Parts: sequence; C-alpha cells; structure tokens
Amino acid sequence: MAKITGIGGVFIKSTGDHKALAAWYAKHLGLAMEEWGGAILKWPEDKANDGGITVWHAADKATEWFSPSASSFMINYRVDDLDELLAQLRRDGVEIVKGPESHENGHFAWILDPDGNKVELWQPMAWDDKNKQP
Repeated sequence: MAKITGIGGVFIKSTGDHKALAAWYAKHLGLAMEEWGGAILKWPEDKANDGGITVWHAADKATEWFSPSASSFMINYRVDDLDELLAQLRRDGVEIVKGPESHENGHFAWILDPDGNKVELWQPMAWDDKNKQP
C-alpha cells in the first residue's frame, strides 16, 4: 500500500494581514522567508539527536491541549535552542502561554501567534524513559 512519508508543508490561512503574520514568524521564530513569501525548512540543517522525526496526532474533540486558541490545529515547530528562543520572545514582548517543560522526548513551550493560533515549540531529543515525568 502507498503511504504518506512525512509533512510536506504547513499552510496557514491568515485571519488578518498574511504578510504581517509571515513577518512575525520571521522576526520571532527565525523563519527565513523566500521571495515568494514562504519559508523552506531543510531537515539536514536540524542537528537534534532524535533522527528527525515528525509527529502526527488527531486529538479528541474535548481536548484542552490547543487552548487558549480556538483553532482546530496546532503546529509544533522544532527549535534548536528553546531557552535562547524563549529569552528572545520575552525580550520582544511575546507571551509564553505555557512552559518551558521537559519530557522524555525533549523540551517544550507554547505561545500564540498574532492570529491566535497556539504554537508548540519543541527542542527534540532522542526518547529517554529516565526523563519521563509522572
């Protein structure tokens, strides 16, 4: 059977000014925008020790995981240095909704973008049961 092999792109329909939203992602999360208005993320540039995984999950309709966003999706972005990124975001006045937290597969924090979408930031690491929190 043919199957999907990964995420080929993330496409967001902005609720406001799409250029301002893209500029926010460039300024605060370091996405290098191309001439055509989007960014290209290259796996070979990711230096995490988890082998470069992408997680896909369908959440229960009653989940509070995406709160306080009203969106029906949440994007998880891999980051190279969560502590440094959070310091930058705080300096820029971006509210950290939750985190940082450490789990068996890395370090996490959550923010909202200007359209109110909850964004999960993940500094990945190879799975380690020693890091599992109760």
